[in-house]
Amino acid sequence: MSPTYSEYLRLDELLKLQTGVEGENRNLCNDEMHFILVHQNFELWFKLIINELKCTRRLLSNEFVKEENLPRAVHHMDRIIEVFKLMSQQWRVMETLDPQDFLNFRDDLGTASGFESIQMREMEELMGPKWVDGKPFGKPSQSSEKSLYKVVCDWLYRTPIQGSVVDAKDDTDIVDNFINDYISAFQKQYSEDDESIVNFFEGDRNLRRRRAGLLFIESYRSLPLLAWPRKLISKLIELEQAMLLWRSSHARMVERMIGRKIGTGGSSGVDYLDMTTKFRVFIDLWLVRSILVKKQSLPSLNNSEFYEFKGE
Repeated sequence: MSPTYSEYLRLDELLKLQTGVEGENRNLCNDEMHFILVHQNFELWFKLIINELKCTRRLLSNEFVKEENLPRAVHHMDRIIEVFKLMSQQWRVMETLDPQDFLNFRDDLGTASGFESIQMREMEELMGPKWVDGKPFGKPSQSSEKSLYKVVCDWLYRTPIQGSVVDAKDDTDIVDNFINDYISAFQKQYSEDDESIVNFFEGDRNLRRRRAGLLFIESYRSLPLLAWPRKLISKLIELEQAMLLWRSSHARMVERMIGRKIGTGGSSGVDYLDMTTKFRVFIDLWLVRSILVKKQSLPSLNNSEFYEFKGE
């Protein structure tokens, strides 16, 4: 016998969960019911985001990422982006709660706070370490699994540059030549005193090669083999932007609701939320935009046939 709509979604259980801390016998006011429903919805969306992030990480974590896996990864990114856009709109539902109406039940929350959301922390861990104003923020992850940021870095590191792959005998020389040619092109187009291009490549070989790979994809995006890598990079930026806009909407909603009061969990409230809008995870993907040059100024492309689609 097939399940009913209600049975499949387990609605009898779901619709009994809006009771607050005192259980089913408590009579919630309309405003508190609204507050609980909105935040429960956030947690359900977090569950979906976490699942999509894990799927993306799995697709990109192989040492060789198949061509067909990139469109699938982009699909997962698209879904997460739309969820964040939807969640940003959910704060507008919260804004229908007047400040004094919130105060009527705020004490019932005690020290409960959104900062305690386990799924929010898991989502941030999955994304990767945070940066604020170019500096690491927070404690290093204790997770034994790679973050999405790390698998993306590993993937970018393996980017074929000028037709050369990581294990090739002369790969280091080819990559260094590309970097030097690009620096010259950048300095010719802009100012020789602009150190941003040199700073971008400062670091060990791993960092230099992955950033060179990123720059190569961005610079020669019209090549068939780079079309989906470029799309994925764009979606990762769009994802982080959607997340930042969601954080910003959260901060403005809280400021409208409680002003500059201390948060229920003891945080600095709006001041902390405003600071979270400075979080960046995919720092390289943002930085590379500062050093792009015109298409006609790019270094000559070698081994262009490597990046063409090939028949069976």
